[in-house]
Amino acid sequence: MSNEVLASRGLPKPFWVIWGIELWERFGYYATQAILALYFVSYLGFSQELSIYTFGSFSAFVYGFVWVGGYVGDKYLGAKRTVALGAIILLISYIALALSNQDTIFYALGGIIVGNALFKANPSSLISKLYEKGDPALDGAMTLYYMAINLGSFVSILIAPIAAQQFGWEAAFWISSFGLLLGLLNYFVFYKVLGSISTEAGAKPMVFGRLITVIVTSIVAVIVFGKLLPHTTICYTIVYIVVAGGFLYFLKTALSLKGSDRTRMLIAFLLILEGIVFFVLYNQMPTSLTFFALHNIDNNVFGWVIPAASYQVLNPLVIVIVSPILAVLYKKIPGTHVTKFCFGMTLCGLAFLVLYLPRFTAAETGLASPWWMVLTYTLQSIGELLVSGLGIAMVAELCPRAMSGFVMGIWFLTSMLAGPLGAYVGNLTSPPTGIELTTLESLHVYTSVFAQIGIVTLVIALLMWLSRPFLNKYIHSASKTDSHQINEVID
Repeated sequence: MSNEVLASRGLPKPFWVIWGIELWERFGYYATQAILALYFVSYLGFSQELSIYTFGSFSAFVYGFVWVGGYVGDKYLGAKRTVALGAIILLISYIALALSNQDTIFYALGGIIVGNALFKANPSSLISKLYEKGDPALDGAMTLYYMAINLGSFVSILIAPIAAQQFGWEAAFWISSFGLLLGLLNYFVFYKVLGSISTEAGAKPMVFGRLITVIVTSIVAVIVFGKLLPHTTICYTIVYIVVAGGFLYFLKTALSLKGSDRTRMLIAFLLILEGIVFFVLYNQMPTSLTFFALHNIDNNVFGWVIPAASYQVLNPLVIVIVSPILAVLYKKIPGTHVTKFCFGMTLCGLAFLVLYLPRFTAAETGLASPWWMVLTYTLQSIGELLVSGLGIAMVAELCPRAMSGFVMGIWFLTSMLAGPLGAYVGNLTSPPTGIELTTLESLHVYTSVFAQIGIVTLVIALLMWLSRPFLNKYIHSASKTDSHQINEVID
């Protein structure tokens, strides 16, 4: 089946199969992510500072090796097979997490890192192959695909913190396991629907020697990550080396191209760097924002105490509501990725800047209204759709189709670098070890740091707006060159 036919249908059947496996995989991941920083403090006895730094290591590794899975899916095993293997490893890892103790927990988290690395880049890589370059339907499809991520996370974040509060931490990890089980069942039942699309390696017959190699390598990687995670300094050093290597290889690849391909790849790299800023802010949700909710938000609503981690459910809720609206707007007012990035970064800056105001509204008790969290998450989540939600579409649009899996993996290096950077920013809110702040002191610390984050982000957004005309001009010129070359071939 040709890509033209697939694109003309808008959202073909393979899209929905991929949408389903992504939904349940994210359901599983976010149930764990939502409570992990608090779990480190309550179960492992970590300080808030150590909890955030450890979460930063885990978050960095979860996303930082996605490019490896992209390569395996593109060139070695095939995207559809790699998705299945990654999901199986994730299922086993969440079960191990539910059964773990203080000696084994980091190996279970290592399994999540490996499973996610194999899984994450390949569903979006497959979706990009359903559309021709330049097809405006891709932005809408990727936005709805991003909605799957947030629909899954909405349900899991809604129930996981409550389950952890009522039945113990392991209950949330069993919820994660259940999500992966459902995702795998759905994927295998409808696997034949995906027959029309594949990566270069996936179009070839299965080589079982390669499958065994990937499985053995994955087991070794789980053990290595399990030993590394407790040592944040070593983890962060690895992060910096991997990100630097990945970015340098990306630039080398971009500069080896010619004409419009080179221009597009360099513009994509600039937007990838800007994406780092967003993910630093995003990492504040399960860390500093959650601890802010724990210490300085009045969580007693109508006699029911809202778990501090539950505010994170506002993120996917807003995205699920707004995604279809933006998908329609993109068709009527297409805009460029650069313009959408500018709007998104502006909203992210405002999301943190408004958190300076609770120091005035909660000046007596130090406990602010939950509505401040609603406002912050709303602004941040809409910004996320315009930055992270379209980052995948940007990569698919600007970069050569043959390396889509690898380049999408490079996009996820922004999340890897955001692990240590986000931990550093988040720990600006942490009190020195051994010192307990009063509620009012804590309020002033959090609001001051959040205001600084907002101001810095808005300055970056302003620089993006100033560079927007030049970047749009280069993208438009590259598109005209491509069209001219296509017309020459047709003539």
